[in-house]
Amino acid sequence: MTCKSLALAAAFTLTAGFSLAEDITVGTLVLKDPYAFETAKTARAGGAFVRIVNTGSDPDRLLDVRADYPKVQVHETIEKDGIARMQPAGEIDIPAGGMIELKPGGYHIMFMGLKGAQRFSVGETVEATLVFEQAGEVTIDFPVRKRTGGKADMGQMGTMEQGNNASN
Repeated sequence: MTCKSLALAAAFTLTAGFSLAEDITVGTLVLKDPYAFETAKTARAGGAFVRIVNTGSDPDRLLDVRADYPKVQVHETIEKDGIARMQPAGEIDIPAGGMIELKPGGYHIMFMGLKGAQRFSVGETVEATLVFEQAGEVTIDFPVRKRTGGKADMGQMGTMEQGNNASN
């Protein structure tokens, strides 16, 4: 194998499982690198993540997320006394000229009540509609990635406690 072939093989290996999706623009917002992690066969919940950049001079706000799952909410992970708890985040402000990142261990989209075929598998996508105060609605696909196994990728999701103030 030539050096060029080895370099190409290494580059492919490093990018495998990562979204190469194009940015999605709605109004002055740019949604970058949407993804979800695969869920275990027994998982009842899954998470999705995305960076939202506000290129405008006015703030915006993520009001809601809708999807064809039993329950979908924006959550945040709060660590207290060494225990990570997820709780509904409500609306999330996106400052003018700023960015928010829905990521493992922070804000994220939570899909709850998963059963059977609703669970997330690598190679599939999870569709959801994000509702913004100024930019309106945008439906995006979150490509499902393989977990890397670290706590930061919410691989411990099954052992985290969900906050008591979660609405039904």
